[in-house]
Amino acid sequence: MIPRLLEKYRKEIVPQLMQELKLKNRMAVPRLEKIVVNMGVGEALQDIKILEKSMEELAAITGQKPIMRRAKKAISNFKVKEGSPVGCKVTLHRAMMYEFMDRLLNIALPRIRDFRGVSINAFDKAGNYTLGLSEQGIFPEIEYDKLTRTQGMDITFVIKNVKSREQSLLMLKLFGMPFKTEKD
Repeated sequence: MIPRLLEKYRKEIVPQLMQELKLKNRMAVPRLEKIVVNMGVGEALQDIKILEKSMEELAAITGQKPIMRRAKKAISNFKVKEGSPVGCKVTLHRAMMYEFMDRLLNIALPRIRDFRGVSINAFDKAGNYTLGLSEQGIFPEIEYDKLTRTQGMDITFVIKNVKSREQSLLMLKLFGMPFKTEKD
């Protein structure tokens, strides 16, 4: 079964992007390559169970088992040793990527209290967009009553075939990303 957002991308977004960007070839249109969801869990240095719980929650949110991230360097100020577990991440591709994006845009983001949109200034030079969330409780897969602690996460949308951040912005707007307006 084809995810709803992938179908929308193929039938509505690609023709619209081709027209607005004046492209003749469908393969030159900007597209999502992958979505990377990252959780930095600094408290895992004292208690590994916190990291295990965060990994379970990330697996429930994304539908894919996360990998444990370890420190590359020792940092004495933070009492981090080289090789210590410091977080977890998931890289989503293809159908799972579109399903996650659909749930993020239509279910999770509207559940944020006093939500006015996401920042328009979070693009990097390559046109990728990174969104920071302060808690995992906005996802319906997480039972809010069973949360022991709130954990933030970074969600990076890696976009291919872009020549500027404006092209990435246009594509994400067509997907339905709720960006802040100028006056907010």
